[in-house]
Amino acid sequence: MSDTRRRVKVYTLNEDRQWDDRGTGHVSSTFVERLKGISLLVRAESDGSLLLESKISPNTAYQKQQDTLIVWSEADNYDLALSFQEKAGCDEIWEKICQVQGKDPALDITQDPIDESEEERFEEIQETSHLVELPPCELSRLEEIADLVTSVLSSPIRREKLALALMSEGYIKKLLGLFRVCEDLDNREGLHHLYEIVRGVLFLNKAALFEVMFSDDCIMDVVGCLEYDPALVQPKRHREFLTKTAKFKEVIPITDSELRQKIHQTYRVQYIQDIILPTPSVFEENFLSTLTSFIFFNKVEIVSMLQEDEKFLTEVFAQLTDEATEDSKRRELVNFVKEFCAFSQTLQPQNRDAFFKTLANLGILPALEIGMDDLQVRAAATDIFSYLVEFSPSMVREFVMQEPQQTDDDVLLINVVIKQMICDSDPELGGAVQLMGLLRTLIDPENMLASTNKTEKTEFLSFFYKYCMHVLTAPLLANTAHDKSSKDNFQTAQLLALILELLTFCVEHHTYHIKTYIMNKDLLRRVLVLMNSKHTFLALCALRFMRRIIGLKDEYYNRYIIKGNLFEPVINALLDNGTRYNLLNSAIIELFEFIKVEDIKSLIAHIVDNFYKALESIEYVQTFKGLKGRYEQEKDRQSQRLNRYRRDARSLDEDEELWFNDDDDDDDGEAVEKRMEDDFSDTYGKYMEAKKGELRWYHSINLPGDFSKIVMLSKRGDLSPGSPSLTSLLLSDCKGCAVLFI
Repeated sequence: MSDTRRRVKVYTLNEDRQWDDRGTGHVSSTFVERLKGISLLVRAESDGSLLLESKISPNTAYQKQQDTLIVWSEADNYDLALSFQEKAGCDEIWEKICQVQGKDPALDITQDPIDESEEERFEEIQETSHLVELPPCELSRLEEIADLVTSVLSSPIRREKLALALMSEGYIKKLLGLFRVCEDLDNREGLHHLYEIVRGVLFLNKAALFEVMFSDDCIMDVVGCLEYDPALVQPKRHREFLTKTAKFKEVIPITDSELRQKIHQTYRVQYIQDIILPTPSVFEENFLSTLTSFIFFNKVEIVSMLQEDEKFLTEVFAQLTDEATEDSKRRELVNFVKEFCAFSQTLQPQNRDAFFKTLANLGILPALEIGMDDLQVRAAATDIFSYLVEFSPSMVREFVMQEPQQTDDDVLLINVVIKQMICDSDPELGGAVQLMGLLRTLIDPENMLASTNKTEKTEFLSFFYKYCMHVLTAPLLANTAHDKSSKDNFQTAQLLALILELLTFCVEHHTYHIKTYIMNKDLLRRVLVLMNSKHTFLALCALRFMRRIIGLKDEYYNRYIIKGNLFEPVINALLDNGTRYNLLNSAIIELFEFIKVEDIKSLIAHIVDNFYKALESIEYVQTFKGLKGRYEQEKDRQSQRLNRYRRDARSLDEDEELWFNDDDDDDDGEAVEKRMEDDFSDTYGKYMEAKKGELRWYHSINLPGDFSKIVMLSKRGDLSPGSPSLTSLLLSDCKGCAVLFI
């Protein structure tokens, strides 16, 4: 039998109906000889002692709650629970329990009262028969009713029986009638009992009870009962808020009374769940699962009913796109659409797709462009934009690329989003972080589907860099205009860090477009100004931007860095950091270590030539000595190659000697080579003139001291396009030299 272990907490229900933590351990299901059956064993993770040994009885009712809890009763007033750290472990043990009992693991409870033996069923009836007989609904019996409701919550079977009793006798409405009496009499004790009763009835988790409690004629009394929490000195005023403060606005009159009632009900039930009820404990969360489902299906129904009402939505969008619509009305309309989109998140994927397609057909994106001068409209429109980007980035890209033909850059929808990100008033920039994620989704080539539109990537990136990139980088360029940060407060630093994160993403994914932009704006120099920021996280963002550029190992970038002497601010930051061993120090060292390991010769030569004197004293890492070593190895290699070419120059045949040397007596190869170097231009010109009729093309290489090789090859006719001998010779002997075919 397999021994499957999962980390769990063991709980037992005490006499006060409270759960006691018995310890944490690892559970396994295995055959125990002494118990003659498959059992659940839990051994403590601290010392291996046995926390639980429980045989899986074929007739015990096990219940799986949420995804990580298994609860059961072993004897009178002895309930057990295993709370799993991982869902996978709970599922595995649940499958084992169901296997032993011959039940379907898809069930959340393994036993029903009808499955029990006659004897056990009789005992259960004896134990619970008094629970079915509800006390008379009278003021004097409220304490008894409250005790009854509270006592059944630990037993699924008893909860079921009580729910049936409450439904069959119309008990809920009678209780709410007593609430009004208690409130009129200011009977606080009775009101406290009613709080416990109503809260307990909610925890019975029965949709049929919810339909009664949340109906129009009952829900406000339910809210009233929940105001009188015994733990509070003064009752809350939830009804006052729901009836006077919270106002229902109909941006377009809703003629369907059922729809209006459903909207009211959903708002109030959501308020009960989020505001009134206390945060449930680990064992109470599942008691409210049906309440969550009740709200969920209400929202689905509301969205479906609104979506099917073509007249209603058509009127909403007609007013949204009408420039004559008053600002206050436009705010209400945009906020309605925002809430409408938020509700749509409860739909199944296929229904959500249909929902957004409906909005797209009605013109949701053009509607968002109007009224953007209003801050509230802009904020709501940005939220709607985020839902649309999540649904279909390609649809949004297609729309925004058409905008420049109709509008100015400043009011382009995507630029409005960028400005909203830049102007986020939240000190923690929570909204800006969300919008930055949206922008990254839009400019990510990975979700630009080539199969549907092969030019989408090229067209959209060209559009973005032409119309939008200057808006995104404006705060960065403005803040670094004078080779130092004009503002270095925390919020500005956070914003610049977000912009740098997006630019770093562009370096990794856009290649050509971002490279051109960096060169034209000298962007890396401006970014490295931020290495002087007092906020280390911003200096690290600037360094990361440079690190991504160097990581591409692109000589175009390397020449730009060398020409601009852009290592200077990085090295200054390293030296200013001193001997402190921190993240900035490590990140800078890693940058130079990468250059050394990847042997980026042009950068190594630049660093050693210009900065080695400042860096040679750093000995706690071998990075800079390694760079110097690489530099010297390359110099030695170049020197040896030069000497080899000089030493291995081919002997010239008689015709070549006569051409190079008018003096037949001069046989000294070095003298010939020296003269070739001194008079190369003139001699080579004469040679080409003399051989004009013989040669169809010529070849030159940037290799001092090897002119004889060129002449010899030309004369032998080896200089022909695609010549294997030429290719192998030049690649083996002339590595790194400039080669030009004409």
